[in-house]
Amino acid sequence: MTEHNGHRPYRCPIEVRWGDSDRLGHVNNAKVVEYLQEGRIKFFRSVLPARDAVVVRKMDVEFLRPLKDSSAPIEVETTVLRLGTSSFTVRQTILDREGMVCAVADTVLVGFDPETDTSRPLTDEVRAVLDRHRAVTPTG
Repeated sequence: MTEHNGHRPYRCPIEVRWGDSDRLGHVNNAKVVEYLQEGRIKFFRSVLPARDAVVVRKMDVEFLRPLKDSSAPIEVETTVLRLGTSSFTVRQTILDREGMVCAVADTVLVGFDPETDTSRPLTDEVRAVLDRHRAVTPTG
């Protein structure tokens, strides 16, 4: 668990649903991506003061351990790694019921203007909130 600016990472529980597993008894990798999205949505709804639109630009997921029905309930931990003018990167970690890390994902999100379908700078208010949830790195 990464501490950031005196706060613990945002964590939310997510249930593994009955139809999420494949024939091997493992949660399908596409469902893992859905869990990450659900965790991001809960994070944004709990911390952002406005419903500013953001879209996913890039996602890198590392699958470390299989998730199974017996892994539930899982937790998705979210921290902000990088904060730019119009984009930011979040790191999410999926932990099973025993606290074992099963997947780690870095996702780049971009401020978005739905009227023009183009990127736009993040508001100062959104940047301030995201900065409070930024992970402290060993270099500062």
